[in-house]
Amino acid sequence: MQSTMWAALGAAVALLGTGSPMAAQHEAHLPAGPTRAVAVLVPTAGSTVHGTVTFTAVEGGVHITAQLEGLAPGNHGFHVHEFGDCSAADGASAGGHFNPAGAPHAGPDAGTRHTGDLGNVSADTQGMASYDRLDSTVRLDGPNSVIGRGVIVHAAPDDLTSQPTGNAGGRVACGVIGVAK
Repeated sequence: MQSTMWAALGAAVALLGTGSPMAAQHEAHLPAGPTRAVAVLVPTAGSTVHGTVTFTAVEGGVHITAQLEGLAPGNHGFHVHEFGDCSAADGASAGGHFNPAGAPHAGPDAGTRHTGDLGNVSADTQGMASYDRLDSTVRLDGPNSVIGRGVIVHAAPDDLTSQPTGNAGGRVACGVIGVAK
């Protein structure tokens, strides 16, 4: 019985091996990498900011959406940071902006920028903010993958020019980006 099972398994592996028509058909149905990711943001010490950020792989890049609450009215720096670690009370454990290419800090529409430079979210008088952007630099796989990184919302606006972080102030919320269904 056991030898029959191993023989059947071996035959299946041989049929799905590289170069066979069945392997090509099977591989054509598999995604190249994750297609969706999510970060649930929690407040840092002394903050009430919380929300959700979703990353969806689409043609042309990654569609990023966010819904945030508890912000002071106005603009707040919004970045992907290098580490998916929100264990420090002030969010410092998330490290600096995610910047695999060693580029200067800039706005999200700049030709050269940190992968993590997403610009600002703008909160209304009720402290609510949303974000909706198709980003051509961010990826869910490869060297610019944000999977496992941190998302940070800052207390102040990102000026989009000051090095290395845009002078965006303290961190008011942090979340870790994980693969989603």
